[in-house]
Amino acid sequence: MTAIAIPIAPSSFEAQHDSFSRSPFSRSPFRQLSLSASAGVSPNKMYTITSPSRDLPFDTKVVQAPSLPPTPPAVDQAPIVLDPRSRPTPVVPQTEPLPLVHSGSIVDNFRAALDGIDIEECEAHGENAFFVCDLAEVYRQHMRWMRELGARVQPFFAVKSNPDPYVLQLMASLGLGFDCASQPEISAVLALPHKPDPSRIIYANPCKAASFVRNAAKNGVDYMTFDNGDELAKIKKYHPSAKMVLRILTDDSSSLCRLGLKFGAPLSEVRGLLKKAAELDINVVGVSFHCGSGCKDPALFGDAIRRARWAFDVGAEEGFKFDLLDIGGGFEDENFELISAVLREAIAEHFPLEGGVRIIAEPGRYYVSRAFQLATNIIARRAAREGINDETSMMEGLDMDDDDEHKPTAMYYINDGVYGAFNCTLFDHQVVHPVVMTLSDVFQDSQQEFGNLEECSVWGPTCDSIDVVQQAAKLPVDVLSVGDWLRWENMGAYTICAASQFNGFRKSLVRYTIDAEPEVEARIRALLA
Repeated sequence: MTAIAIPIAPSSFEAQHDSFSRSPFSRSPFRQLSLSASAGVSPNKMYTITSPSRDLPFDTKVVQAPSLPPTPPAVDQAPIVLDPRSRPTPVVPQTEPLPLVHSGSIVDNFRAALDGIDIEECEAHGENAFFVCDLAEVYRQHMRWMRELGARVQPFFAVKSNPDPYVLQLMASLGLGFDCASQPEISAVLALPHKPDPSRIIYANPCKAASFVRNAAKNGVDYMTFDNGDELAKIKKYHPSAKMVLRILTDDSSSLCRLGLKFGAPLSEVRGLLKKAAELDINVVGVSFHCGSGCKDPALFGDAIRRARWAFDVGAEEGFKFDLLDIGGGFEDENFELISAVLREAIAEHFPLEGGVRIIAEPGRYYVSRAFQLATNIIARRAAREGINDETSMMEGLDMDDDDEHKPTAMYYINDGVYGAFNCTLFDHQVVHPVVMTLSDVFQDSQQEFGNLEECSVWGPTCDSIDVVQQAAKLPVDVLSVGDWLRWENMGAYTICAASQFNGFRKSLVRYTIDAEPEVEARIRALLA
């Protein structure tokens, strides 16, 4: 698996990634990680784990499995036919070992990783793009959440935004709940060390496959959302003891991704859905909403709280006693304090503490966006051109009367693109900007003033012309060449989790670090134990 993927059954990873076992990204058993950090340890010193030799640490004791008796000769007998319903379903998938966790800043870790990559001599995939994740940034975002909203709102991390195993484990140890949208996401959470109680999971997908509902029931995941009558009938059939949460439609017009186009019951349908739930004897315990992923207008949260209050009152009129409010996601890093202020005021007015309503939220990108940065290698460069290769475009190219000031002068090709980590530019409406990290193999510690920045385009590695990462980047074209590295910030949300391996290009791996004071670093490592 790639380091950020949802844990799945054992695969052919070792065969495919053997070269990485001796690279700066070498994978080692997570539970071998040394956690004996002390306040006197330098933050630039890497915490070590047992050195790997092929698949096993040097000091791992290998126990020879006892010999099995010889297989008896086959005899003719009637085949045994099992009822599919009697077959045990693997509830918790096996996971592969996780990489070690370094110390120091993201930039320092990029430098250390690049020191181990020789583009001239490396094997295939040796110079692949890669992430560096600072787990301390995830921790700091949680501390920030607790300062602003922790008194009333418990975060349930949106697994879909970044199901990285270290991130999930840190979230679980910090006491967060989990917003899951599918059976694999639920299984990933339940597979974590110190398995979280299923009550810390909300299956927050209003439209679920029947088999996924049965799986949730089997695993004790009771909280789940709905916004239509057919879903209620499905729940009655497959998980009648579920604790249902009615998702209402709210204004998400200022968000990056308008989820209201797909989910949420209009207020005009609320009473009818609650009557349907009462007829089916389904337990509806609360209301949820979502202001859209990446909400830019904090005031929309206040409006959504007022709509939820109305839905609570309708529920009481229909005989329900709601005790849960899920205020969804949409939290942005840059306006988090503004959103929090709006929420504190609206919650105090409409859901005062003495009312006994438990309030949860589903932050995703807020926690992880800044924690991940991506390094990409420039694999090719060419002069920019306009149009396509038809005769008309070629003739138009002879007319130079157009303003050339803002036309790209060069095309750079890098080893990750929109089919990989940069799918966020298509699906999540992100605009990404490169930072020069090396020039002629010289690492750039800070962004010096390059004399001549020109507009250029940056393209991914696949053979599809849609694979353009940035159409108008500003880069020092006169000195930036093939073999140099670019760094991309804020790449932690909705990136590798939606990446494919189109054209055979592998997903970018992750190198982990903790950039914090020694005492805080030791605390984070203890949480990961």
